[in-house]
Amino acid sequence: MLAALALIAALASGPAGPAGPDPLPASRLAVRTSAGWRTWWSSGRAPATWREPDAVLQGVLRLTPGAPGMHWGEAELGGSGEAWRTRLVVAVLDPARVSLGLALRIEARGGTRRGAWRAGDADADVLAALNAGQFSGAVPWGWLVREGRELRPPGTGPLAAALVVDTAGSVHWVAGEDLAAWRRGRGVRHAFQSYPVLLAGGVVPRPLRAAGAGIDVAHRDARLAIGRRADGMLVVALTRFDALGSAAGRLPLGLTTPEMAAVMGALGCRDALALDGGISGQLLLRDAAGERRLWSGMRRVPLGLEVRPRTPPAATASVR
Repeated sequence: MLAALALIAALASGPAGPAGPDPLPASRLAVRTSAGWRTWWSSGRAPATWREPDAVLQGVLRLTPGAPGMHWGEAELGGSGEAWRTRLVVAVLDPARVSLGLALRIEARGGTRRGAWRAGDADADVLAALNAGQFSGAVPWGWLVREGRELRPPGTGPLAAALVVDTAGSVHWVAGEDLAAWRRGRGVRHAFQSYPVLLAGGVVPRPLRAAGAGIDVAHRDARLAIGRRADGMLVVALTRFDALGSAAGRLPLGLTTPEMAAVMGALGCRDALALDGGISGQLLLRDAAGERRLWSGMRRVPLGLEVRPRTPPAATASVR
């Protein structure tokens, strides 16, 4: 806990470098409402801390029930440059009703290894599936634990964090400084690491609030992130290029990292972590009728996060 509080303080007020940072590149985010487009975020007035969700974006989403333990919705965003038409897909998961696990699939062909997992191949009992973490070639980057066995040691980075599922099925957000304690313990069933942190305790990291502070804040791409709200609900958000119909949705065009941090803050997240986006980003959801809705990626990846019903139901499960 102390390490997490120290991280929040550092992200909020850490040194910006001897010359000081430059402003974020000018950009904005609007959402299509029944009354037309409404701008809800701009780089010139970007909040350093998100204390509550954005009412306009939340009202447009109108999350509807999906498979048990999940709600989902979509919104049309209007951004700057290539993000002028972006579709936002959001799923909210109740960790008291669902179970999170990792699928690791790597295949060897022609003397080389490559990722072999894709969301569309998920089993029929999977309620939601998305690519997990970041990738270094054909293997996941950073700390990886699957079914209680550590497969890769932690990676290092100033904005890296881990999502941990313990043996009781509870989900934990773990700052880099706390990984050593978790590795010494015996309660980890699944864990993966990713970067960059988009929100920590509601705070937007300082490198995402200015240019020249160590993060490329101008690059645009398709985005995927996972976060948690103050009530413990998990939030998954995927963006897709939406200007040329569904056929062009997999193109790696879209938001900047600061804009994705704003999306997660506007959705009510207190903590949020970016996952590999671009041509890797993919998401499968099952609706209330059990029919699957798939936003596929352009490549297979080595690691996927798969969500299944919790058996038996655990009404007292919590996120800490």
